[in-house]
Amino acid sequence: MIKRSVALCVVVVASLAAERAVAEAWVAKMFSVKEHDFGTVARGADTVYRFEAKNIYKQNIELVSARSSCGCTTPSVVRQVLKTGEVGYVTARFNTRTFTGLHGATLTVEVVWNDEGVRRRGETQLRVNGNIRGDVVFKPGAVRFDGIDQGKVSEQAVEVTYEGRSGWKIVDVRGASDDIEVELTRKQGYSNRVAYELVVRLKDTARAGYFNEQLMLVTNDDENPRIPMHIGGRVIPAISVRPEPLMLGAVAQGGKVTKKVLVSGKQPFRILSVQCNDEQNFHFNVDSEASERHMVEITFDANKDVGAVKQPIHFATDLGDKFLATVTAYATVTPPPVAPAAAEPATAPIDSEASAAGAATGSVVSQP
Repeated sequence: MIKRSVALCVVVVASLAAERAVAEAWVAKMFSVKEHDFGTVARGADTVYRFEAKNIYKQNIELVSARSSCGCTTPSVVRQVLKTGEVGYVTARFNTRTFTGLHGATLTVEVVWNDEGVRRRGETQLRVNGNIRGDVVFKPGAVRFDGIDQGKVSEQAVEVTYEGRSGWKIVDVRGASDDIEVELTRKQGYSNRVAYELVVRLKDTARAGYFNEQLMLVTNDDENPRIPMHIGGRVIPAISVRPEPLMLGAVAQGGKVTKKVLVSGKQPFRILSVQCNDEQNFHFNVDSEASERHMVEITFDANKDVGAVKQPIHFATDLGDKFLATVTAYATVTPPPVAPAAAEPATAPIDSEASAAGAATGSVVSQP
């Protein structure tokens, strides 16, 4: 009897281990990237990486938590409940202010889903590593341009200090886009300590929207010649379109639909033209007055093949070429309606297998 109980326990444990392994496999499929190397970074640098998690399943998936095996990395979850096709993130922040040297961490991500009233759980692991230099310090740790109006110039200064061997210096700064310019000034230097001021300037030509870039400080240190610095922020558009995106819905082939969008700015302007690559099926009704707000009618004629439609629409204004506004229109062209046939009396029940085969038309993975 005892041997039978022991054998039963072994079977149960093996079964649970197999179930856990399967669970980890389906969770791992949600992450296209499972490992990230921060490289060599300065002490105090804002060093963050976001692992993207996409729900490829039919059921809602909840990102419950993320925990780290090392205090060198702090994980967090962005957007916890994901419907089919939605994307969330597990953010890993390297703690460069309290740690130096080579460090790595395993991040354990826990998720749950509702299996007909029963909450099922699963886990997977992500990995980060990097080298935090103790001899180079950034203050502040990154450059942030948050909420900058389009067409305005903005700048920030970063103090870069080094303490170590004599003769160390920054010889170049690379990686800036056309919308960013930098000025590097050596402020002080002693036998084993040197300080620089790095001024990062956002030009008035910067495009609207969010941006994330990385400057690379190139030094004469043969062992670690490059040190990254993060630059990010958001440029608020001078001209905006709402709603964005524009959802036109399902339109029967040969039919049409008309909706309005609001094109607005902080100063009066005229809309000079509305352009798209499908002028045969998209038509626009625009006023010619100067105003801070314009209601524009967009009409879609569904004279196209059946299927999905995605069309960017651009608004040119008298404020100049750099102040363009764009909205993306989405629609689905469906077959034209068919006249109903005369009803016939039912002589047999519906074939469940044929009905199920006809309904199985999605490409989304059906598990968990």
